[in-house]
Amino acid sequence: MSTSDKNKSDAAWKEQLSPEEYYVLRQKGTERPFTGEYNLHFEKGDYHCKACNAKLFHSNTKFESGCGWPSFDQAIEGAIEYKRDTSHGMLRTETLCANCGSHLGHVFDDGPRETTGQRYCINSVSLDFKKQKNH
Repeated sequence: MSTSDKNKSDAAWKEQLSPEEYYVLRQKGTERPFTGEYNLHFEKGDYHCKACNAKLFHSNTKFESGCGWPSFDQAIEGAIEYKRDTSHGMLRTETLCANCGSHLGHVFDDGPRETTGQRYCINSVSLDFKKQKNH
């Protein structure tokens, strides 16, 4: 996809995405905890934005946090935009795909202290996994 994805019409997103993907990626929804395809997924490879295919996370940054959603301690540099989120009576930091502006989840400061200390809590439906190719 191209940088024009940020300007894609709502109708075009509805045509491209499934109803659940549209709800999460474009309407800032959340999938139910412990139900996502990538919650307990630990193959080697990269996680991409489901909406535009931009590379977001490497599998070596994924960890089991027990929160019910895929968790990463670091994003690929420049792949994520951050936005203050005061919805639901909380103060959080929303994570968005820097390429297309799609909602991914939130980032918190309760991740592994031995690494970044961050926990990117990401909806599985926002992701597409590309398995590492063995050479």
